[in-house]
Amino acid sequence: MTSTTAVPVTSRAVNVGLWALQVLLAAVYAFSAFGKLTAEAQNVAGFEAMGLGTTGMYVIGALELAGAIAMFVPRLTGLAALCFVALMIGAVAMTWAVGGGVLVAVPAAVGVLAAVLAWGRRDSTRRLVAPLRG
Repeated sequence: MTSTTAVPVTSRAVNVGLWALQVLLAAVYAFSAFGKLTAEAQNVAGFEAMGLGTTGMYVIGALELAGAIAMFVPRLTGLAALCFVALMIGAVAMTWAVGGGVLVAVPAAVGVLAAVLAWGRRDSTRRLVAPLRG
């Protein structure tokens, strides 16, 4: 009797859809990072209102830019998407606390898209962290 290991099979259509989502999220986060890293007045005011200051703005901008780049590195995509989910949970919470209302819809929607991507690329995340687990 032979033993076989289950190899995840992703259909071509699903893979193409996930890549499209990766490109979309990379564009969203790169655009968002640009405003933060260039200290656009609206971003500065927003981060000051949240109590995070310019340091927080630059840190989040750098994380967004790093994640946008990671969207094009297949080994890192799942983990980057998972990190974006965490970032968007924080963004929803801060947006709700400061502005509330319909402003929460944008980070919430982006967070849902990041969650879909994290789920779709979960096998790459498993392979990435497997050596750390021993």
